[in-house]
Amino acid sequence: MAVARGRLTPDRPTGEALIAALPSAVVVLDDSGRIDSINAAAEVMLNASSQHLRHKPLGVVLQLPPACVAGLKNELEFSAYDCRIATSRGMTLDVDVHAAPLGGHAAWRVLTLHPSAGSQGRSRRLDRRETGRSAYGAAAMLAHEIKNPLSGIRGAAQLLDAHTDSKGADLTQLIRDEVDRVVGLIDRMEQFTDRRPLECRAENIYPILDHARAVFASGHDDRAHVVDAFDPSLPPVLVNRDALIQILLNVLKNAAEAVPEGERGTITLATAYRPGVSIATPEGRRSLPIELSIADDGPGPSDEIVDYLFEPFVSSKASGRGLGLALVDKLVRDQGGIVQFSRERDPARSVFRLLLPRAD
Repeated sequence: MAVARGRLTPDRPTGEALIAALPSAVVVLDDSGRIDSINAAAEVMLNASSQHLRHKPLGVVLQLPPACVAGLKNELEFSAYDCRIATSRGMTLDVDVHAAPLGGHAAWRVLTLHPSAGSQGRSRRLDRRETGRSAYGAAAMLAHEIKNPLSGIRGAAQLLDAHTDSKGADLTQLIRDEVDRVVGLIDRMEQFTDRRPLECRAENIYPILDHARAVFASGHDDRAHVVDAFDPSLPPVLVNRDALIQILLNVLKNAAEAVPEGERGTITLATAYRPGVSIATPEGRRSLPIELSIADDGPGPSDEIVDYLFEPFVSSKASGRGLGLALVDKLVRDQGGIVQFSRERDPARSVFRLLLPRAD
């Protein structure tokens, strides 16, 4: 603490603390082009920890366009926009790249990576909320227009069942089964029409994880087993308990169903604290330091649909209806968080990351 005019004042934050708090990904390179340090936002973007990346050559961690590589060798400031880069974990990103010399350190560079405002990926993320709103209206209309006639069809099939032979009874049972299947689909769609705000409260995340894990194991233990990699010092998270359980069950079930028939996969539940991670909202920036990840060793979605996973009616499964992950996205956003997907190569696995607010 410092003394100013007879009173104690907090010490000024260090440069490292300021960089750690920045919402943009920052990478500090030493005079040999190796990574000296990165902030929390860069850890999230590159999907790797600072300890894992430190002292590695930048070219091993990131594949930059030739113009960016040449710009980094320049001692002056350098900027490039809408650059397509690839990470060592197999992710492709569209970013704006900015590099500048680090004062007082000859040939050291500070590299900043921003999600490109003009990229299709950014546009899809921004448009996802609007897509969800369209789904809400479609779901409400379909539920109202279809559900009542279906009840009549099912009732008629029951009446016919009492006046037919065994062959006819098989057909009326088929009608009832199909009506029940469609009603079940509409019931799931109706969840998108619920626009009421979720009541969130401070929760210890670990009892919630234990409960979801137990429910999942009761029905899918033959397809996948769950292991954990928890940060025991995680602070309380600001969530709706029931909604978070629904999110976890949807993602866990999705992972289990991706396991090839006859095999048993592994799903890893992990938690971490990421200070400095935040998103922009109409009210200002919202901090999302609580990270919950669900990783599985299944084959993952095809490249054709990976950018559309959270949109309604998109599914990689032949029998899928494409509503599970769309509902996950809605429920996470309703709690003030975001959900991300990445496909990693070393080791090969699919990872869903939930970034959530901590309780004050």
